[in-house]
Amino acid sequence: MYIITAATLAMGWESVLGQDRVKDTLQQTVARGRVAHAYLFHGPDGTGKRAAGLALAQTLLCQNASAAPCGSCAACRKVERLIHPDLHVLFPAPKDVSVDDLTARVQRLAEHPYAAVDFVRRPSLTDPAKTSNKQAFYSVARVNEALRRTMSFKPVEGRYKIALLTDAHLLRTEAANAFLKLLEEPGPQTVFILTTNRLDRMLPTILSRCQRLRFDPLPAAAIEHALTTRDGIASDRAGMLARMADGSYSRALDLAENETLLADRQLVLVFFRHAYTRNIDQLADRVEEMGRTGRERVKGMLRLMLSWLRDLLLYRTLGAEAPLVNIDQREAIRNFCEKVPSANLEAMVELVEEARELVERNVHINLLLIVLAHALGRAMRGHTVPGLFVPLPEQALQAVS
Repeated sequence: MYIITAATLAMGWESVLGQDRVKDTLQQTVARGRVAHAYLFHGPDGTGKRAAGLALAQTLLCQNASAAPCGSCAACRKVERLIHPDLHVLFPAPKDVSVDDLTARVQRLAEHPYAAVDFVRRPSLTDPAKTSNKQAFYSVARVNEALRRTMSFKPVEGRYKIALLTDAHLLRTEAANAFLKLLEEPGPQTVFILTTNRLDRMLPTILSRCQRLRFDPLPAAAIEHALTTRDGIASDRAGMLARMADGSYSRALDLAENETLLADRQLVLVFFRHAYTRNIDQLADRVEEMGRTGRERVKGMLRLMLSWLRDLLLYRTLGAEAPLVNIDQREAIRNFCEKVPSANLEAMVELVEEARELVERNVHINLLLIVLAHALGRAMRGHTVPGLFVPLPEQALQAVS
């Protein structure tokens, strides 16, 4: 866990894409002087949780106090550079992170509040396809050093002392308990802003002490507009990326940088084809190829599978007028619908969704992909498939124990 500092950062409520309900709630809270001591922003990745946290911090520290930061006072300028002494932005990181790597991530964050700078989704800033087995987390030592000690002092310059913790679900148990003590006995003029996409991984005692605000997936049209106006991406490409991003502006930016996307889309098509033909040797080769890419990239491929299945469902229902995500593969989608008319697409969606959940449970990737391919092959032939994971009977568990 590290404190982030940077040279410049575009902030303010205008930097937050969409999320009008959340922005209105926070601005009214500030205007009425009813600021909570702890907020939890939860929702899918890339929907603006971090950008909103920074906007709220800038508002609270602005010298011209109102529902929105002025952007011109000394405090606002310091927050934009992330050098304000009363603002501490933290994110989980591996133990052995280098100074150069951290500095590069800070610079990237300064360039774009939606950029993926975390070590979980972006182990390497220079290679978006690179994966890593290193764990990023908040340790109890870091919580004590960067939070308990720092946040115990009074504000230096502003009205509040603010800590923004991104990916708060990566607080290890000991660290979470240490942080809980801060929430139970918050100092005066102290505000904690936590972000997470996994409420289920957080301590109930932390959840109960935070005011929660949900961030919804962003409309594809909003992401497309941001990609063209903010990031200079051509309209046709922006449209495809926005529809593939699954409501996440950050994911759209990642896809725009990722040259392996086209290769992964083709690999997914081949995987579907071999799952249907049941060509065991070729399927084994594809599974081996996919497994070598790493867990995070396999997650991306499963998302691609869902985008294909969405397109197939839309094409089957609406025909040639269907608003496809993979618009450049319309012919392949049409051929599938015509040649595999009995495919149980709804069951296929459920199978891929289950596979995504199982990946999060740290299952063996190659084994999962083999089981998924077999199940998808049956679903393509119209069969009912109960699922990928079948718990052992209680008698078997007792025999093993």
